[in-house]
Amino acid sequence: MSNRVVCREASHAGSWYSLNAQLEGWLSQAQSTIRPARAIIAPRRVFILGPSHHVPLSRCALSPADIYRTPLYDLRIDQKVYADLWKTGLFERMSLQTDEDEHSIEMHLPYTAKAMESHKDEFSIVPVLVGALSESKEQEYGKLLSKYLADPSNLFIISSDFCHWGQRFRYTYYDESQGEIYRSIEHLDKMGMGIIEQLDPMSFTNYLKKYRNTICGRHPIGVLLNAVAELRKSGLEMNFTFLNYAQSSQCRNWQDSSVSYAAGALIVH
Repeated sequence: MSNRVVCREASHAGSWYSLNAQLEGWLSQAQSTIRPARAIIAPRRVFILGPSHHVPLSRCALSPADIYRTPLYDLRIDQKVYADLWKTGLFERMSLQTDEDEHSIEMHLPYTAKAMESHKDEFSIVPVLVGALSESKEQEYGKLLSKYLADPSNLFIISSDFCHWGQRFRYTYYDESQGEIYRSIEHLDKMGMGIIEQLDPMSFTNYLKKYRNTICGRHPIGVLLNAVAELRKSGLEMNFTFLNYAQSSQCRNWQDSSVSYAAGALIVH
C-alpha cells in the first residue's frame, strides 16, 4: 500500500482568481456586523460543501487527495473525519481529475487560507462534493452532518451562487410586475433568501419546485437546512441572516445575462 501523499492542485488559480493583494483588499472592505472582538475561537475543522458542476452525482463524494494546494499554503484534509464518513456507505470517491475540474469548493480555499493564516497549522478541511440529491437524500446527509454542525470547533462553508439568468442558462423567468428584468431577478432571489433565513427545508424545496430558480448550490443548501432542522429538534437555537447580495450585471432585455451572489451567516445561540 502506497504512502504517497496525493495533492489537489489549485487548478483555477490565475484564471478564476488571483492573490494575495487582491484577497487582502477584499477582506479589508468587509463590514463586520458586530463590534471588534476581544477574543475569538478559531475553528479546528472547516467543512466545505460545494455542488457538482461537471459530473453527474446522485450522492455526495469525497476527494482522493490528502492535501489541497492554494497559492498561500497547503490545506490538509481531515482523514479521520473522511474515514468516518466513508464508513457510512453514503459517499462516493471522486477522481482527482473530477476534483481539479470542479471550481465550487476551490473558490473558497483562498479565503479560508487567508482568514486562518495565523492558525494555519491548527486546522484541517473536509471538502464534500454534493450531487443532485433527492429530498430524502438531503435529509439523510443533513442528519449525518448535524453532529458535526453542532460541534463548535467546526465551521461549515456552503458554496453557491444564486440566479443564473439568461438564454445561455436556459432560464428567463420574468415577473413584469417587478419592473426591469434585474428587479424581477432580485425579487426572486430575495424570496428564496427569506425562505432560507426561516431555516425550513421543506419551504425551500417547494420554492425551488415552483420557480425553478437556478441556484447552483441548492442541494448543499438543502443539506445544511436539514442539518439545522435535525438540531432544532433537540432545542438548539439557530438563526441565519443574509449579509450581502449582488448581481454580475443588470439585465434589461432578453439578450442580457447575469449571475446573482448572496452571502450569509448561521449563528448558534
